[in-house]
Amino acid sequence: DRDTDKKRIEELLEENMVLEIAQKQSMNESAHLGWELEQLSKSTDLADTRKSFVFELNECASSRILKLEKDNQSLQNTIQELRDASLTSRESSLKFVELEKENQQLSKKIEKLQNQIEKEKQSSQDLETLSEELIKDKEQLQVVMETLKADKDRQIKDLKQENDHL
Repeated sequence: DRDTDKKRIEELLEENMVLEIAQKQSMNESAHLGWELEQLSKSTDLADTRKSFVFELNECASSRILKLEKDNQSLQNTIQELRDASLTSRESSLKFVELEKENQQLSKKIEKLQNQIEKEKQSSQDLETLSEELIKDKEQLQVVMETLKADKDRQIKDLKQENDHL
């Protein structure tokens, strides 16, 4: 009986050591999962920062578009005034030629401004698309983070139950 008891005690001690090693490994895995969650959280913060940056860029682009449209309107008014002036002041052909040159320059400026407006609109659309993609990425990261957190909680619960059982 004593020999059987000694063998049983040795078996239980070995089993206890194996369980302690498994528990340490599980704790290490939990710590690693915690670290991964922290990294994901930092990534989410970065995505939030990028998102606010994109919105800021959108606002800047919008205000610049408005400014360019105002400049465009002002130049069109000036062109109209020059046309009116050129029609009414045919006193001198030199003045008319000068006005036509100025008119052509202003037309070129208007064309450039219209091109800039188109570029700004495209840039704004691109930023909006990027913003939507970043929001989707953030949502996906949150789902992954919640899944990891649930897995971690489940593992901790299982380990506690196993520990209590031991």
